[in-house]
Formats: sequence, C-alpha cells, structure tokens
Amino acid sequence: MDNIVTTEWKGNMVFESDNPSNQTLAIDSAEEFGGTNSGFRPKALMLSALAGCSGLDVVSLLKKMKVNLDDFKIITTGALTDEHPKYYHTVKVDYHFYGKDLNEKKINKAVNLSIERYCGVFEMFKAFAKMSTEIHLHNS
Repeated sequence: MDNIVTTEWKGNMVFESDNPSNQTLAIDSAEEFGGTNSGFRPKALMLSALAGCSGLDVVSLLKKMKVNLDDFKIITTGALTDEHPKYYHTVKVDYHFYGKDLNEKKINKAVNLSIERYCGVFEMFKAFAKMSTEIHLHNS
C-alpha cells in the first residue's frame, strides 16, 4: 500500500504537510534562510520519524513481553555532511528507559528486534548513514 502525503506551500518558507492519519504539520526554515521558525525543519523530521518508528516497535514489543516502564525517551543525533546536498552521514540513537527493576534482557531484545527487523525507517537510514545505538537503563 502506498502512503500519499500532500505538502502545500502556505507562503514565505512555510509548507503544511498532511499524513494518512489526517493530521497536519508545518514545515519551515530558519530565519537565516528566509523562514520564520514556525514549523518543523525537514531534516530534523527525518530524525523524528526514525525515533518514532523504532519507539512504536519497542513499546509494542515490551507490552507483549509484559515489561512495565515509568518513562521512555529516544534521543536521536544526526551529523550532516559539510558539502551540499547535506545529508546525515552519521546517526546515533540513544534509548532511555526509566522504571523499577528494569528487565535489561527484554529491553535489549525489544530494541534489537526494532533496529534489525521491524523499523523500516532505521533500515532506510542504514542506506546512507553510519548508524549506532545505545541503551540506557535508569532504575528508580
């Protein structure tokens, strides 16, 4: 099944993009490039898509494994090339899990299944960037 996204120019450097979920988001550039900082930056959205894709996998897998979390966040850092067209040549994904008596084995399994098998966005990134991941357990 194809995903279809329509992105419409709203004036200046602002675009509005829809999604198959019927949600919209604004895309804009920095003031130094004529934008107004009123929307998401396109390359940063790629990092959000990566974290969101893997995060959905991990939460789903941990739920099936009956692992309870107090909190979970993903910090994704991308390094751009110096030359145009600038793209991410290196990306690091840090998974942070918070809770009591966190099950390290199950958490590691869930993250590894996401990045090696289920997350299509991670697979796409591997085509152009050196990828690394790290899991951080914060037991309370």
